[in-house]
Amino acid sequence: MKKLTTGFKILAVLSVLALHSCRDENNEISQQETVQAKMTTADLKNEITIASQVVPGIVQTQLDESQKSLEKYLKSDLQIAGAHVIGKISTQKGIDISQSLISDKDQFVAFGNVSDLSSVKMGRMGDLYTGDDLAMAQTGLKEMVTEEIKAGTNVMEIIWNSKNGKFTTLCFYNDSGIIWDNILGGLVMMDTRGNAESSNEGASARVVSKWYKQWWTANWLWGSKRGEMGYQITIYYTGSTVSNTDVSDWANISLGKAKSESKITKNSGAYGKCQYALGLCTPTGSLSFNSSQFSISFSGLGSNIVNNGVHSLYP
Repeated sequence: MKKLTTGFKILAVLSVLALHSCRDENNEISQQETVQAKMTTADLKNEITIASQVVPGIVQTQLDESQKSLEKYLKSDLQIAGAHVIGKISTQKGIDISQSLISDKDQFVAFGNVSDLSSVKMGRMGDLYTGDDLAMAQTGLKEMVTEEIKAGTNVMEIIWNSKNGKFTTLCFYNDSGIIWDNILGGLVMMDTRGNAESSNEGASARVVSKWYKQWWTANWLWGSKRGEMGYQITIYYTGSTVSNTDVSDWANISLGKAKSESKITKNSGAYGKCQYALGLCTPTGSLSFNSSQFSISFSGLGSNIVNNGVHSLYP
């Protein structure tokens, strides 16, 4: 009986030790999360080397042109008030801190098409995103940092004036231009009407072709092209009869996600017909293709343009 009692005592001691061990692990995780949550720009400054306060000419041009776009479309709702160079990231830890900072829920972000004021949203990430949307946005930003921001990348702090007050963001750049900023990279300029072009009429060959192309473009705030999506349908015909139909599609975007699909739904006869599904979005959102409905949809939050439709082309 004494041996049994001793066994219970040993078991009780082991249980207490295991409980303390779990608590210690939980405390350690909690402390790590707290340390990570307290990461600030001051921590980043410890991982950089001093750089010139004069930014490359192309970066200054991008800032100036972005300011013009903001003044044109958003008026006094959002304006660049100033910028201050922090330095050049010199360590992997600096990259990790940058990743943590720009994806932090307390950081300011913006998204939407500036030419459509109703689509523009800005504020702290944790106020604009919740639950899965917040996780998706943070993951997208972290993945973007991993791919685009390397040791040697420069970083500056941009000061913003908005209708809700003043705030700052981190802007990463190199000699080729701006890489990312949560405001400059989150907002886009898009003409949702798209563009269209068709081939010239008339041909002397027995079997002739005719094509129609439609596309949509997304631009950076400073005006240069950021992405494009579109499709082109081509018919081959004799007289008024179509013998064959082709279709092609494309979608691409810098620092974002793109999808495109197309198919022929009527190959020959009186006309040719195609169906298309196209989408572009910034890193904080996601695009998915539904094959049964042959459509692309956007989820999450972020700047995006999606177009699903059909087009018929006659001889």
